[in-house]
Amino acid sequence: MPVTQEEKGHRFRALHTRPGAFVIPNPWDAGSARILAGLGFEALTTTSAGLALSLGKRDGDGSVTREEALANARAVADATDLPVAADLENGYGDSPERAAETIRLAGERAGLVGGSIEDASGDSGRPIYDFRHAVERVAAAAEAARALPFPFVLVARAENFLHGHPDLDDTIRRLQAYEAAGADALFAPGLTTADEIRTVCASVAKPFNMVMGLKTTRFSVADLAALGVKRISVGSALARAALGALVAAAREIREHGTFRFAESALPYAAANDLMGPP
Repeated sequence: MPVTQEEKGHRFRALHTRPGAFVIPNPWDAGSARILAGLGFEALTTTSAGLALSLGKRDGDGSVTREEALANARAVADATDLPVAADLENGYGDSPERAAETIRLAGERAGLVGGSIEDASGDSGRPIYDFRHAVERVAAAAEAARALPFPFVLVARAENFLHGHPDLDDTIRRLQAYEAAGADALFAPGLTTADEIRTVCASVAKPFNMVMGLKTTRFSVADLAALGVKRISVGSALARAALGALVAAAREIREHGTFRFAESALPYAAANDLMGPP
């Protein structure tokens, strides 16, 4: 029997309430989703950067449309029986109504049981939404999530550290306000030190997501759990690791005329088997 969206929603919420931390890796398409599911992960979340790169577009400049993001999320959600969430950027619009509509569509059309809304505006002149407006956007998204007929985990993201404003006090103020506005989990990408992570986790009650796979952060799952982190994502790191292998292999062919990269490539049969039974 296929797993229903409601069952996935309950399973996803349960991951956020059990002891310890869990890893929620980021596939960029249906195939990478099946590989990660086949390797034993319990939930997945998409990556906006991984999607943009797979489409031949730049990330972070609005090139990827909401329709493209939701279509990608639908493909990932349909590829496995795992709960799937999505990186929904800023909701693909400035207004609270747009953020709410994006969450509604994520649940109704994309088969998702979770999604994130960030407070980055996409405007280089004012990269972070004003506090009051940012909170209103999260509140609207939370109301839309609660209106869905199944559990949906809304993640609210405070983007200060990724946009040249590494103000920990303001980041905590925002996370606390997003929590009060109805967010189910919280995320502040760009934290790098144990003290920052511990302080943020101690300042909020809702589960906190930490992104790994950045060169400046070297913590294990056990390390992060001890600091108070509940869930761990990797952003575009897996997609970039795959692209790194592609670039290295292509350079070997182009510059040296050899094909030794194939010795470490995933065997054909193993790749095929990870896509599921015939």
